[in-house]
Amino acid sequence: MTLYRYVKANPKKSVKRSVYISYGLMGTGVLILLWTLWPILSFSTLAQTLTKTVSPVGVNGVFSGRTLTPIAQAVDIQNPNTWFPTSPQKHVTAKVNTYTLSIPKLKIKDALVTISGDDLTVSLVHYGGTPLPGQYGNAVVFGHSTLPQFFNQTNYKTIFSLLPTIKIGDVIEVLYDGIKYTYSVFDMVVVEPTDLSPLEQRFDDSYMTIITCVPPGTYWKRLNVKARIMKTPS
Repeated sequence: MTLYRYVKANPKKSVKRSVYISYGLMGTGVLILLWTLWPILSFSTLAQTLTKTVSPVGVNGVFSGRTLTPIAQAVDIQNPNTWFPTSPQKHVTAKVNTYTLSIPKLKIKDALVTISGDDLTVSLVHYGGTPLPGQYGNAVVFGHSTLPQFFNQTNYKTIFSLLPTIKIGDVIEVLYDGIKYTYSVFDMVVVEPTDLSPLEQRFDDSYMTIITCVPPGTYWKRLNVKARIMKTPS
């Protein structure tokens, strides 16, 4: 009864308190929205410098562009076989079917890579049919990403969330069949999901292309991080 009398006697204070709560909830909602959208908005600036201009001869002489007619976006993004449906991976059986990959810049250490794997939630996947680490040609590796706020270098669902922060000259370390290979990043490019250029080969050296979805938290485009072997295996 006392509380009822207080509210009845102070209707302005009650209304003001309700207004403050409403504004507080709206402000919280706006902050959450900005927290979610900011990585996407900020990536758009970076993407302007990374977006690929298709050329029949290629820009750097190593990988030439080839874009296909758009097709329906793959539904099962966890399965790498759906990423390039017009050029499915080959299910090869290698002498050693897994290896580890480390990116010191991202604090990724000894991430498991499965050759011809089918599930990106349990490991990175080396696209079957592309050369193995250390071999001449272009080894292609897929990995998941999400909003960078959820980055966890030990979780394969988020492992490549910070891949857009890689810089030219950063290194990728691979341990395959007891031999360590070190690659140096020389190019980064954003392409359409239907672009098959990451699978193209040149056999003058050993290359690696790491692919993930961008902008962060979406699968609208693909970021290709290209690296070239930088020293003799040790």
